[in-house]
Amino acid sequence: MYLVRRNNPASNFPHSFDRFFEDFWNAPAARDYDQDSVVWSPRVDVKETKDAYEVLADLPGLQKEDISISLHNDVLTLKGERKYKDEKEDENSYYAERSYGSFCRSFQLPAKVNTDSVNAEYKDGVLHLSIPKAEEAKPRDIQIK
Repeated sequence: MYLVRRNNPASNFPHSFDRFFEDFWNAPAARDYDQDSVVWSPRVDVKETKDAYEVLADLPGLQKEDISISLHNDVLTLKGERKYKDEKEDENSYYAERSYGSFCRSFQLPAKVNTDSVNAEYKDGVLHLSIPKAEEAKPRDIQIK
């Protein structure tokens, strides 16, 4: 004998309705949707230090050849694609929630940067960018005369 909890769908409706909109607007692809081809969007951290901006992007399953980085007019753009691997004939999928396809994320940097000294490293599925600030954008101490 199996016991199955029976839910009253009407009692959960307000919660389900709220959660639908919360999930929709908080999904990464919904927040950064600027192209029809965007299917997923990586999680990104952007930090500012005294001398640079640091960007960390989670890109598991990608090769560095799958990632494109550009910096134009103080706008940093990350593009890439996670390719779908076909199933083998003797495999059946029971559950699939990983996203595949292209992504594009753009970030307006708040100050001028030194584009010639940008450093990009990709290790263990994490892209790390270090973008040095231009000299005129760095904070300075001013001495009183």
